[in-house]
Amino acid sequence: MYLLSQILVAVVALEHVYILWMEMFAWTTRGKATFKSLPPELFEPTKGLAANQGLYNGFLAAGLVWSLLIGDSEWSRNVALFFLSCVVVAGVYGGWTASRSILLVQALPAAIALSTVLLR
Repeated sequence: MYLLSQILVAVVALEHVYILWMEMFAWTTRGKATFKSLPPELFEPTKGLAANQGLYNGFLAAGLVWSLLIGDSEWSRNVALFFLSCVVVAGVYGGWTASRSILLVQALPAAIALSTVLLR
């Protein structure tokens, strides 16, 4: 279970590195393709807001990567639990307020990873 939890934490971290990239550097291209429900003319004026959002996703990714690098298993577990919980909360909130697909894309993988970390 330990190895599986580490792999899933890494997958969630990589997902958030991708979100960072999309929101900070590709908002008007990849972001537009991802968020098709938003009017196309909205992307250019919201680049700064998206970049700020991307930075927060980067902090989540950094925390998850940090949890993988901590040598003490109890601290590693606690840090992973904290950051995965943050991702789940953000995903649920995003699914409630922005797009239901965020529940599947962001909250569900983090919840699965959180479950495996709790079981290790």
